[in-house]
Amino acid sequence: MEITNEQLLQLLQSKLEQKPAASMLRMEIEDFTADAYSNGKFVKISKKDLLGKWSVLFFYPGDFTFACPTELADLQDNYEEFKKLGCEIYSVSMDSHFVHKAWHDSSDRINHVTYPMIGDPNGQLTKMFSLYSPADGMAERGTIVINPEGKVASYEVVSDNIGRNAEELIRKVAASQFVYEHGDQVCPAKWKPGAETLKPTFDLVGKL
Repeated sequence: MEITNEQLLQLLQSKLEQKPAASMLRMEIEDFTADAYSNGKFVKISKKDLLGKWSVLFFYPGDFTFACPTELADLQDNYEEFKKLGCEIYSVSMDSHFVHKAWHDSSDRINHVTYPMIGDPNGQLTKMFSLYSPADGMAERGTIVINPEGKVASYEVVSDNIGRNAEELIRKVAASQFVYEHGDQVCPAKWKPGAETLKPTFDLVGKL
């Protein structure tokens, strides 16, 4: 099949108009209001609830699935450690808050969860962070760390068949908090609170 010069020009033009995906780091979250299930009741969560403290938005594909309950249970097992860091956890899926309650009532793993479970059936939050998967109409497995200014400090997205580790997330939150307070230093691999950090200087170049 031959392509005409006009078709070739249109193809080249469309390629030129395609923009690479922008990084979400330091992006300020938009205003939002969402329903959530938390501690036996329905509550409203909005942007103002995230301001002034550290927060994690923990997106997952759906309730009543497979890897998801293991992740949410792992977060609950480590919830006290997050709270010691002054960090609130919000799990988010495109299920409604009613479905969250039904899941909480029926699952031995999920019925221990005490952090807010946000329902995002219209995809407002999911699409805000470019985590919507049109192929299955669900959220990707994404983790967003938000600083007290309401800006993204860290984020990652993993395959929907790979569960995440709460202990590693705790380390990333702690490191994000450290560099937020000490902008002239960096946290090396495997850094944990109390460990040595690095201070980039001219004399350090090539010495590591």
